[in-house]
Amino acid sequence: MRKTVASEGAKVAGERSLLLGIGISSVGIGMYVPFSLVFFHHVTGLSLTLVGLVMTVTGLAALAFMPLAGTAVDRFGAKRANLVLYGIRALGFALYPFASSLPAFAAVALVTALADRSFSVVQQSLIGEVARGTARDRLQASTRALQNAGMGAGALLVSGVLALWGTGGFTYTAWGNSAAFALAGLLVSRVRAVRGAGTAGAAEAGAVGYRTVLRDRPFLGLTAANFLTALGYSALSVLFPLYLSTWLTAPDSLTGAAFTVNTVLCAGIGVLIAGRVRRSGARRTRSAALGALLFAAAFVGQIVLGTLRPGQRATLVALLVIVVVYTLGELVHSPSGGALSVSAAPEAVRGRYLATYQLSYSLAGALAPSLFTALLAVDGRLPWAVLAVAALGAALALLRLERHLPAEAVHAEPPAAPGAPAVAPVPVTAAA
Repeated sequence: MRKTVASEGAKVAGERSLLLGIGISSVGIGMYVPFSLVFFHHVTGLSLTLVGLVMTVTGLAALAFMPLAGTAVDRFGAKRANLVLYGIRALGFALYPFASSLPAFAAVALVTALADRSFSVVQQSLIGEVARGTARDRLQASTRALQNAGMGAGALLVSGVLALWGTGGFTYTAWGNSAAFALAGLLVSRVRAVRGAGTAGAAEAGAVGYRTVLRDRPFLGLTAANFLTALGYSALSVLFPLYLSTWLTAPDSLTGAAFTVNTVLCAGIGVLIAGRVRRSGARRTRSAALGALLFAAAFVGQIVLGTLRPGQRATLVALLVIVVVYTLGELVHSPSGGALSVSAAPEAVRGRYLATYQLSYSLAGALAPSLFTALLAVDGRLPWAVLAVAALGAALALLRLERHLPAEAVHAEPPAAPGAPAVAPVPVTAAA
């Protein structure tokens, strides 16, 4: 007798709703992130100085809140936490136009920032909650592609709104953003979680909480390796524009061209690249390490370009090639690294584990501006050299951690047992 077997890479229940919700919310994010200071200045009427101060303070407070978000995921489930955060963000942006006083803006900004910063933890946990095996890698790739496409569409949309209504259009943008988050929450409510049997000692792990994470040296090593790679993720938005203007003395318009190439490639071929990597059967540690090596190659390319300093046309071509290599590194690393962290986390404390892992991105993002500007003041090539060494260190660390991480994390598909015959998977159906 044969029985029905669900493929590890099969679509999960409610996957279309989940991805559509991510795409819609990303459009909302794209409507305000590129103009964040100006956006909140026009929406609230407060000075740019006060807006900047409130955003910095609330951002730091939100960073400290992330461990609590991980605890909430483990206690109430990622889906419930996800819906709560979408609701808070929807309410926050609906209230921003009425927060014209400093205390009101600070209160709304704080609550909204807590939801924004914690959302990555909850979303990663939700992917682990609804998907298994290669489906996690596929969802990671699809999520990143939709986020890039959605943010690009949101930026274009708000540009059109501002062209029609001027700065008064920021108010409509805030309400549109609120509606986007509310709609995304409704769509995610249709997703169904799939609970596994859990690991041995899961109940005890849930009881001790973050002590379990701190005792897991391989996962902490994985988090440290991701911190080194995460510094590279900050390079395009923080270091690249400064490097162009101060060291290469290239036109600022090249920054926009680089961002456009990166966004189009992420949205257009992200799922394709991730699919090729997944079908190759590469271990997640090794494909993530390959992504880090591509980052290193792009950073070395910047050093070479900054040393030769060719003419404007050659600089333009070289920069675009470097950005393509950098983007390929991002597309190879991100799905594998994300699925690796989700799968390495025990189910009972997945929220706490991923809160710890996501701190590597947050800390890298917070450190990058001061680190890059300090190194750039010494020599324009120095920050790229530091990033190249960091990326190489991350690749080496991932390879060394491979034998210490759980097999189900390293392999998207369960490895064949020793001595088992290698057979191609065939469809299995129920038969009497």
